[in-house]
Amino acid sequence: MRLLLAEDDRVLATTLKKALEKRGYGVDWVEDGEAALYSAKEDSYMAMILDVGLPVMSGLEVVAKMRQQKNSLPVLMLTARDTPIQKVEGLDKGADDYMIKPFDLDELAARLRSLLRRRSGRMETLLRSGDVELDPAGMIAKKGGATVSLTGKEFRILRTLMERGGRYVTKDDLVCALYSGEDMSESNTIEVSIYTLRKKLGNDFIHTIRGVGYMVKETEG
Repeated sequence: MRLLLAEDDRVLATTLKKALEKRGYGVDWVEDGEAALYSAKEDSYMAMILDVGLPVMSGLEVVAKMRQQKNSLPVLMLTARDTPIQKVEGLDKGADDYMIKPFDLDELAARLRSLLRRRSGRMETLLRSGDVELDPAGMIAKKGGATVSLTGKEFRILRTLMERGGRYVTKDDLVCALYSGEDMSESNTIEVSIYTLRKKLGNDFIHTIRGVGYMVKETEG
């Protein structure tokens, strides 16, 4: 699940990007409003986290232009100004939610999940393979009805496998899902994550054909 982060404060953006990636999101980061507006046209994003005070074009201008262009990408706006007028203006321009800096990362993550659930209307399909169930919007995995704790990397790999249930997924495809082209790591991250997923979900849950890739049984919607 990919997010677009538009924030010109590099310290905050780096912190937020890492925190969200640990929660299983893929995050692309831009630093000005023009880049945010351009990137928002991509279909791969589920939501945008948008700072109001961006250079080149303000966050308010960005969200207004997005809505004029019929772009319905959910927007969570961030601002350092704790004023009702600006909050109302942001929501009137088309933002879906609003947070004041400084904010709690757990609260931001919770608001983001809520925003994504509202967007999907809880219609996003639950993925099931055997006794394993994955809720992509809620970012929850269960085995036999019991919640399974996963790292961000494990969640992204499991989601990719379950979205393609019944078909083999190559290691390169999993690397792309994990790093989205930013850091095509040559480490054994995929193998380690597959190993830990098997420990948590059962040794026979993920099948391997050497030289081909990994697969889970066909999923049900």
